[in-house]
Amino acid sequence: MGIRSVLSKPFAKYIINQQNKWASNPKEAQDKILSEITKKAANTAFGRDHKFKDIGSYQEFKETVPIGDYEVLRTYVDRIKTGEPDVLWPGLPSYFAKTSGTTSGTKYIPITKDSVPNHINSARNALLNYVHNSGNSQFLDGNLIFLSGSPIMTQTSGIHTGRLSGIVNHHVPGYLRSNQMPSYETNCIEDWEQKVDQIVEETYQKNMTLISGIPPWVQMYFDRLTAKTGKAIKDLFPDFSLFVYGGVNFEPYKAKLFESIGKTIDSVETYPASEGFIAYQDTLDQEGLLLLLDSGIFFEFIPADEYFDENPTRLSISEVKTGVNYALIINSNAGLWGYSIGDTVAFVSTDPYRVVVTGRIKHFISAFGEHVIGQEVEKAMNAAVQEQSQTEITEFTVAPQVTPDSGLPKHQWFVEFGHQPEDMERFANTIDQKLRVLNSYYDDLIAGNILERLEIIPLKKNAFIDYMKSQGKLGGQNKVPRLSNDRKIADELIKLRL
Repeated sequence: MGIRSVLSKPFAKYIINQQNKWASNPKEAQDKILSEITKKAANTAFGRDHKFKDIGSYQEFKETVPIGDYEVLRTYVDRIKTGEPDVLWPGLPSYFAKTSGTTSGTKYIPITKDSVPNHINSARNALLNYVHNSGNSQFLDGNLIFLSGSPIMTQTSGIHTGRLSGIVNHHVPGYLRSNQMPSYETNCIEDWEQKVDQIVEETYQKNMTLISGIPPWVQMYFDRLTAKTGKAIKDLFPDFSLFVYGGVNFEPYKAKLFESIGKTIDSVETYPASEGFIAYQDTLDQEGLLLLLDSGIFFEFIPADEYFDENPTRLSISEVKTGVNYALIINSNAGLWGYSIGDTVAFVSTDPYRVVVTGRIKHFISAFGEHVIGQEVEKAMNAAVQEQSQTEITEFTVAPQVTPDSGLPKHQWFVEFGHQPEDMERFANTIDQKLRVLNSYYDDLIAGNILERLEIIPLKKNAFIDYMKSQGKLGGQNKVPRLSNDRKIADELIKLRL
């Protein structure tokens, strides 16, 4: 065993002890965060506008700080972009994480000196939880690859600006840099396909032990490795033992990914966002991700079915319940206040507080009043894949068809298969029946002959890669929405049907 793997175990034990302290006192941890961040931001423009000096409780905070998305904070961010200090947080941000919003265009999310540890230490602690729980630390001695965006920064009034994954790349601890892949030069390649090809060249003869990235882009990397060498991933990288992912539900991709590897390996799920590192998997065998209640973020939760109400219910951590779909709101030492990151979560445990991501506030299908969410379509798809176990899914998305050429309206499921099901009719029926169980509104519409059974539309190989390329969003942290309430994506994908 190398020095990294040896030293990681006592460090992991220390981190887990610290984690247990705040996880067992969640309300106290969150109250402390709220007090600290409002006091520190009291003399900022936002703090003065919202009377932070007078805030002494969460109730008072709710009464003065509105809930909103990027548009609500845009005027403050625009002031920061001109170089004005002390707007949302003392001083100027260390970085802007530049992201593409569906309604707000390009967004500039501040990352401050105080919030950088949330992103860096949380990623580290996710791995240390795995080391502590599994006893496996030897992967730290091999080569580690993080499939991410370019680390090249631009300047916005002197503020370093780039993709979150590129920003994080600048903060990889020194003890990991010597075995980090790919090279900095390769990581700077903007064209994703060219970048993956170069990563293949740099890594196919290396001892890769940990691979991290969004599953569909990791699958693309695996496919090109196999195309070059003719070997399964386990034969190229016999010591590859840990896959780290985030951003999407792993289940739809798992079968094809593990087939490419040639064996089942351990995985660790994380929940990073440009706005903050929200949660990570802290166990090997329990559902959900541990919500990070002591990392500079004060969380609020709005019942998802109230989100668009004029005065929705706002809850702190001690007020949430399991099994309820909540819109996630953050207030942080990055200077984000009452900020809706657009995700919905549900708690699967309150001791400790663990969540699963259930979808996006604006990504749903309710063309007929059914309000189907991402978690429901993924569970329905998983049920069908498990029933016909040879089936493999590369990617899929769902959209309504309101005006079919014939018959009743329906949902269309655009699916790129690794291996098609033996019985496509039974596959569609299984998805439909599972979705009816999960969503009573959908069930009522089918039973009432308002909708007909969903339609599976198989797509050509690499259909989603070609679609993302056409949108200028191939690779990195980009993801295809799991479902849409319009036909923008569907009308492009239908051109790529088998």
